[in-house]
Amino acid sequence: MTSAAQHPAPHAAATAAPGDTARQHRIALVQLASPREESRAERIERVAALLRAHPGAELYVLPELWSAGYFSFERYAELAESLTGPTVTMVRELARELGAAIHLGSIIERDAAGALHNTAVLVDAAGEIAQTYRKIHVFGYESLEAELLTPGTSLSVVPATLGATASITCYDLRFPGLWQELSERGAETVIVPAAWPAARREHWRVLTQARAIEHQMWVVAVNACGAQGEVELGGFSRIVDPAGRVIAELGAEEEVRIVTVEAGRPAAVRAEFPVIADRLDAAHYRGLTS
Repeated sequence: MTSAAQHPAPHAAATAAPGDTARQHRIALVQLASPREESRAERIERVAALLRAHPGAELYVLPELWSAGYFSFERYAELAESLTGPTVTMVRELARELGAAIHLGSIIERDAAGALHNTAVLVDAAGEIAQTYRKIHVFGYESLEAELLTPGTSLSVVPATLGATASITCYDLRFPGLWQELSERGAETVIVPAAWPAARREHWRVLTQARAIEHQMWVVAVNACGAQGEVELGGFSRIVDPAGRVIAELGAEEEVRIVTVEAGRPAAVRAEFPVIADRLDAAHYRGLTS
């Protein structure tokens, strides 16, 4: 396991928009493996220790379903938990201890009616749940997620470390209509926890960069790594700035890296190149004649 602190390359430095303080923020990419021989309890304890060993970030971001293991389909029912379960409880306690926000990636959530969801959770520095998001596009290709889990039905954008922030999960990256809606709701940052296979790593790299360019927003994308059964996860977690520049990218192994970024970057990019102001709404495009 490696650790490093990284600052933006010189070409990624932003010029502050009028009135912006160009405040610097430290974001931790926490790229994790979920080996099957490790129990959930052991993994939660290990990850808590890992974050404690990397203090100083204002926001930590973890991958999709790291505590359960995305490909542990046969154990989804057993490993499902509520928002008061072991994964969320650890993260809330650790957020208070570190004085930092933590996006825990996602958990298999069992709701009050017994349905299972792939639920992303953002916890603020006070240890309070600031945002939840149930994955809308559940995955069916070579996966049992679509059979086992119920899609979400809501979206939110909340104030957070990097401004107005939304969460989506893994496969959601492929659906531009979802991103368009988040952009129209005012998102400046989208956090993307994932368990994206190595076989389609180039799609991951292209799409994270494209979404940042299209909507002139931060994309903070943290992927799982290592083998889960027969599948090798892709790693290559990354932060892409609102101009499409890759500020940081990890490799294929488990790693924590703290990256410094500028909060005011979306406003600066949008002021310099106002493509969003020229965008028409979906109804207008549908109304165009053939």
